[in-house]
Amino acid sequence: MNLLSSTLMLANEETGVHDVSSGTTILFGVILVAMIAALALEEKIHAKKSIIVGTFAGLCLILGTMMDLMTFGPVTLPGPGGHQINLPVYVPSIDWGVITIILGASLFVEVTSKSGVFTWMAISLTRKSGGDPWKLLIFYGLLTVLFSAVLNNVTAMIIIGSLTTVSLRKLNRTELLLGFLLTEGLLTNIGGLLTLISSVPNIIVGKQAGISFGRFFLVAAPYVTVATVVTLFMARWIFKIQGLRNDEEKAEARRMVDSFDPSESIPSKRFFWFSVGALGMFIACLAGQSALPFGLEKLEMGFVALFFAGAVLLAYRNEVDKFYSAVDWDLLAFFASLFVVIHVMEHAQVLNVIGKGIASLLELKSPFNSVVLLSSSAVASSVTDNIPLAAMLAQILGNLGTAQDSPFWWCVVFGANLGGNITPIGSASTVVAMTIIHRQKLNLTFGGFVKAAVPFAAVQIAIATVYVLIFL
Repeated sequence: MNLLSSTLMLANEETGVHDVSSGTTILFGVILVAMIAALALEEKIHAKKSIIVGTFAGLCLILGTMMDLMTFGPVTLPGPGGHQINLPVYVPSIDWGVITIILGASLFVEVTSKSGVFTWMAISLTRKSGGDPWKLLIFYGLLTVLFSAVLNNVTAMIIIGSLTTVSLRKLNRTELLLGFLLTEGLLTNIGGLLTLISSVPNIIVGKQAGISFGRFFLVAAPYVTVATVVTLFMARWIFKIQGLRNDEEKAEARRMVDSFDPSESIPSKRFFWFSVGALGMFIACLAGQSALPFGLEKLEMGFVALFFAGAVLLAYRNEVDKFYSAVDWDLLAFFASLFVVIHVMEHAQVLNVIGKGIASLLELKSPFNSVVLLSSSAVASSVTDNIPLAAMLAQILGNLGTAQDSPFWWCVVFGANLGGNITPIGSASTVVAMTIIHRQKLNLTFGGFVKAAVPFAAVQIAIATVYVLIFL
């Protein structure tokens, strides 16, 4: 038995999958492709994405059960007594951390927006830009990268998307809204590369490779800086986001923004400052979640988001129904169903086949191994969950004895993160960006997203490849 086979067996044992026939794997691979095609044809099918993915999730569970792929039985809780509880097989399939972050952050933003804090921030940034759309894109682009690095890309997209909508509506430039939101969605995945804790794939690979927080930042920061600048200039060109061209336009824009009053949307100064304090604490707790005292870091970011949502909801404790109705339940149902599909795909070894194909390429003695690993990781993560993919590739690299300073680790990091910019289901933040775009009644289909995003993703991946080959 060679080292690669041993490695894949170890990876299978860790992820809880077992040997299945190649026919079964091919069948579920076809189902995955069919689901992606159905999502691409969402507008023609006239069905919400949660219904499409939910249907495929049900099909996967039924087939997975009939083919004896799933693991059933009671779950034994840790601690004295080992109490057992029965959970439906699809409950542990779902990444509840992502679900609770989206739910908590959405509720938090919805409630605090009533205080006028986001309108105040948006108007303040708009005034600072002098009404220049290009300057405004720079401000929001940099803020997106920063928020994605210190919070998480989902929360960053929810907050920045709200600010952007207010700013462009105040400027009567809603024709630029699609370009702004799409650019911000793409920048969330670049910001997610900045630190070791900015995304789950970073944590998985960094832990396996033994990369320290400081080294991760020093290696990632130059790429993030260059990729951010390039993405902003590409957005300016592709979406025609031009700056103000002459003194007359600048004077007219200045007169407009000077008439904006940041305090006009503040119904209560008391609630406004309460919301400012809550927002500051919310950001601080998410950014420093891993360092919370008294063992509270074990509660994770989803709890932090729900806790702060509950805290601000106390201000509207007699009318919370209107905030619950504002939650995008279709988005939450979509993610829950998608996690179930990916879970079954893991048991059917679809991800294992992807990992095995990539690993076999690494055994070829070629100077282009890094290029192949980075690009294939990106393509694979654009249609599957990048977390189990990153875990499997990190496990393979670790068991192949990959050196700590090998560029292969960074190929997985860059590929897993940047692949999310290829399709609207490639990352949680691009899904959220698409949801905000549709909520604003902007016309963008699955295919339209891919067509608009692929040039950005291709350039970002090309820059990452050059960076890895030359500097790592």
